[in-house]
Amino acid sequence: MKLIKLGNTVSKVIVSLLLVGGLATVFAQGGSQSLRGKLEQAIEVASGNQLEIVGLNQTALPTIFEVELNTGEILYSDISGDYLFAGDMYATTPSGLMNLSSSTRQKRALDKIASIPEEQMIVFSPEEVKASITVFTDVDCTYCRKLHGDMSDLMDRGIEIRYLAYPRGGEAAGSYGKMISVWCSSDRKESLTLAKNDEPLPEITCDTPVMDHYLIGNELGISGTPALVFEDGRVIPGYMDSERLAAMLGLN
Repeated sequence: MKLIKLGNTVSKVIVSLLLVGGLATVFAQGGSQSLRGKLEQAIEVASGNQLEIVGLNQTALPTIFEVELNTGEILYSDISGDYLFAGDMYATTPSGLMNLSSSTRQKRALDKIASIPEEQMIVFSPEEVKASITVFTDVDCTYCRKLHGDMSDLMDRGIEIRYLAYPRGGEAAGSYGKMISVWCSSDRKESLTLAKNDEPLPEITCDTPVMDHYLIGNELGISGTPALVFEDGRVIPGYMDSERLAAMLGLN
């Protein structure tokens, strides 16, 4: 069976398990287990809980199940749990191929974003909102600063920007303290702009959702910034200028 490349975290863990015979041993011993139990043993227990199954869903194929991991990866398992494979699943339609895996990822992204109260975000809204995107950002990220520099043009185009915190590296990130200060500020929008302009900020501490946002980003497979989440659940990594962004949002 051909092993398709997975995300870094998943591939390293699974490859290490294969090297020590972990998956084969677990599957050989788990013949009487339920599918979920078998997969939990092979994936969660064998990885030392680095990987967790957050969803096990029936696909359009009666003997194939979709396995969602906490890293944002999607795997597929046969009904016995003896075989796993990675890669997107497509359905053929008269108009072409439909990416079923992409639909799952988009729904998951929408559910995760919907779980975050808007008051936890830093929102820049135009007078007339024509489209809205949610952006995972780091105040020290060069391209996050570039995107923020386009704010005036984005507002003119009717694009609302809803910022979530994603200090790259979590609490170990050099930007972590700055982002705490931004989210603790009485004027978050002004403080965020100052931080992205590399202006000094007063150090403030309080209870913030910064790490909650960071963990949700990880669950969506985000590893860099900026990461843009569209209203249909698409997650687009990296910077794009306002003209291209407007085109992707159907505003041109």
